[in-house]
Amino acid sequence: MISVCFRLLLVGVLAGPAFARAAAAPRPNVVIILADDLGRADLGYAGSDIRTPNLDRLAATGVRLDRFYACPVCSPTRAGLMTGRWPIRYGLMRTVIPPWSAFGLPAEERTLAEWLAPAGYARRGIFGKWHLGHARRAMLPPQRGFTHFYGHYNGAIDYFTHAREGETDWHRNNETVKEEGYATDLLAREAVRFVQESPAGTPYLLYLPFNAPHSPYQAKPDDLARYPQRQGNRRIYAAMIDAMDQAIGRVLDAIAARPDADNTLVLFLSDNGGHLPVASNRPWRDGKFSVYEGGIRVAALARWPAGGLAGGRVCAEPMGYIDVVPTVLGVAGVTPAASARPLDGRDVLAAMQGREPAPVRPWFSYFAPGDTECAAVALGNWKLVLTGGAVLAATPDAASKVELFDLGADPAEARNLAATEPDRVAELRALLADFGRLQQAGVTAYAEGRRGFKAPKDWVIRE
Repeated sequence: MISVCFRLLLVGVLAGPAFARAAAAPRPNVVIILADDLGRADLGYAGSDIRTPNLDRLAATGVRLDRFYACPVCSPTRAGLMTGRWPIRYGLMRTVIPPWSAFGLPAEERTLAEWLAPAGYARRGIFGKWHLGHARRAMLPPQRGFTHFYGHYNGAIDYFTHAREGETDWHRNNETVKEEGYATDLLAREAVRFVQESPAGTPYLLYLPFNAPHSPYQAKPDDLARYPQRQGNRRIYAAMIDAMDQAIGRVLDAIAARPDADNTLVLFLSDNGGHLPVASNRPWRDGKFSVYEGGIRVAALARWPAGGLAGGRVCAEPMGYIDVVPTVLGVAGVTPAASARPLDGRDVLAAMQGREPAPVRPWFSYFAPGDTECAAVALGNWKLVLTGGAVLAATPDAASKVELFDLGADPAEARNLAATEPDRVAELRALLADFGRLQQAGVTAYAEGRRGFKAPKDWVIRE
């Protein structure tokens, strides 16, 4: 008998990826699990003392995406994850959306849920942190293509009271609900129910963006008791990751219990690097709020047995958050219309499968919460980092710091080669300037509008 793996390989060799996908009917379920501020090295399979047996199992049975990129902070990553487009195109790359902001993901931007709605994905659920705008009801998940929403609009909510700015930020669809329980556990409960209630034979989309292990650092006593060797926030942070892993295990078990388990694409990633000094992003430099590798090169895993993502392989091809939409559309058999806004991400399924390299392209990072900006562009192993003023302009502030790294020889970004490689610096600066021309007005500096802000009662958002 010819093995399943050999048959998949034979189909791919004889007919190419298009035929292989057409033959992989029915369309797969899609499950995207997002951690919040997770350190890349804070997982069991990465050598941490934090217990993560369920993510370890996902790594051992799926594919480790070893060069997967996100943004330095969460709202931009979530925006690109939902749209497949650079967030700079619609004003959402500078910083996060705080509670007092009137800005959100523009209605003109199509979300992954909206893409999949006409493709047979009748159930499209989000359970967790939205963080893509809440000032108007039109910005909320039920109005952005999701059929089920349970969770919160803002970041940094209280894990036990579910409050932000003194008001309950906990919702089912468009209604505020008040429930007791640890946020991570409640989100897993709803995600499990969604998986169990989704009918067989009809694909579903499950987006599970946890708020863990983002601050405030709060954990359950039983989880804290597992880490007596740690102190302070590092102990609480470990317990929060442990609780999240337990929650993920419950969701993975619900998936495994279904007859379509092997035809379920599971993607796990963090929205940015871990927040220092609580987290560890080793061996990369720095962490959250940084365009160095520690801030943007995140833990990521994928598994889809029916699609060749299995076996515990390591994929070192560069890819990232904006590639999720085009890759999912590819496996779902969705071809964007020529009139659609162009996707910046690429379909990287073949790279994840190990069949071909990822596309060669510049990879951009940008963060500007206030007066100081930082930006980076990597092309192959060369990476330029600019810090200062107007870093995306054709002529940045002369006082800006310029750093050039060879990631192949110096993955820790310890040796600045800018002075000895002026032509390389000029080439990468030109790419950043081109990228800067995409910049649109959008979310303002983080603190703008904070003075005098009062949250709406129970975060009820009306027209």
